[in-house]
Amino acid sequence: MKSRKAITWAVVAVVLCAVAGVVAAARRVGPSTSATDVPTGRVKRGDLDMKVFVTGELKASHSEMLAAPPIGGGALQITHLLHTGSAVRKGDLVMEFDPSEQRFKLDQNRSELMQAEQEITKARADAAVVAAQDKVALLKARFDVRRAELEVQKNELVSTIDARKNELALEGAQRVLAELDQDVKSRTASNQATISLAEEKRNKAKLAMEQAQGNIDKMRVVAPMDGLVALEKNEGEGFFFSGMSLPEFREGDQVEAGRTVGQVIDPSAMELVAKVGELERNRIQEGQSADIQLDTLPGTMFHGTVKTVAGNNARRFWDEDTSTKFEVAITLASTDPRMRPGLTAHVSINSDPRKNVLYVPRQALFLKDNKRVVYVRSGGNFDTHEVKIQAENESRAAIEGIEAGTEIALVDPTAPRRAARPGASSGAGGAP
Repeated sequence: MKSRKAITWAVVAVVLCAVAGVVAAARRVGPSTSATDVPTGRVKRGDLDMKVFVTGELKASHSEMLAAPPIGGGALQITHLLHTGSAVRKGDLVMEFDPSEQRFKLDQNRSELMQAEQEITKARADAAVVAAQDKVALLKARFDVRRAELEVQKNELVSTIDARKNELALEGAQRVLAELDQDVKSRTASNQATISLAEEKRNKAKLAMEQAQGNIDKMRVVAPMDGLVALEKNEGEGFFFSGMSLPEFREGDQVEAGRTVGQVIDPSAMELVAKVGELERNRIQEGQSADIQLDTLPGTMFHGTVKTVAGNNARRFWDEDTSTKFEVAITLASTDPRMRPGLTAHVSINSDPRKNVLYVPRQALFLKDNKRVVYVRSGGNFDTHEVKIQAENESRAAIEGIEAGTEIALVDPTAPRRAARPGASSGAGGAP
């Protein structure tokens, strides 16, 4: 019995050891993935193409803005507007706004001007009548003073009482003359003030008329130069949602005063503008050449040079793509009469290639403990191996810290089976 129990315990111990080994092996290669099921690739040495492929849009490098006239009083309504792509010459009418309100103001101010001129005429006539009456009154008062002076000169020949009467009469006549003289001056100043007030009213109405007429003239917006019309998107004043397609301005739209409606562009000076991610931006420099294929001209290849690379994020808050984007401007080496602003193109920017480097597929790179790693095959298992990335393009990455020919996993072998899909990197730790 004792020997049978010893044999049983020995068998149990052997089974437990075997299970422990299986568990350890499973933990090393993944809970449900065998090494033979993991797709692999090899580290290669060669030249790494660093071209950047982006899409862009044609824009004019020389343009003049077309804006609604800066007129107060609310929104303006477009009554006439050329379409995008319309060819214009300097001085041609591009857009026109409804001048009804300004014409009403012009008629109102013209009426006020006529009323002010009538008031001026009446005030001047009233002042002339009052001046004539005051002149007669002054002549009479001066005559009374002179007559009283002559009577005073007879005082030596008359009694004391009559002499005193003559003196009092002279004082009274002089007092009346002085008061009348002050009244005349006051009435003259008052009449002149009335005339000046009417003249000021006339000047104000005249100025308002000129302003209204000027606003009416501004309602007609003409082309500041020869070129093509390119209208802006009518963003209005509401909120924007992802996927919204904003229309261009058109006849009947309401526009705030001073707002840009479009532009006249010089078609002979075109450039292409593209938005790139942070990874692509690090590989683009000013002066690099670019090959351009317009979607509407599939049979013609254009060439250009990188003009500028923006240092700031070019994304607007209502853009659907929330990733960081940077604007790249490319100068075209030649133009085509069929080119128009807004045309899209596929662009290949020729960045300097990396010569004689070790590279792996980007899907073979994973992020673990904030380190870039690859999984190297070791027999029937995979070992974690840290690497240093020198450069990356859309599909490959130049690395250091591993030898050429090393077999590496293309998916995370430690991930659950349902997350490990052949030909795709792990969603949790794969390279972006």
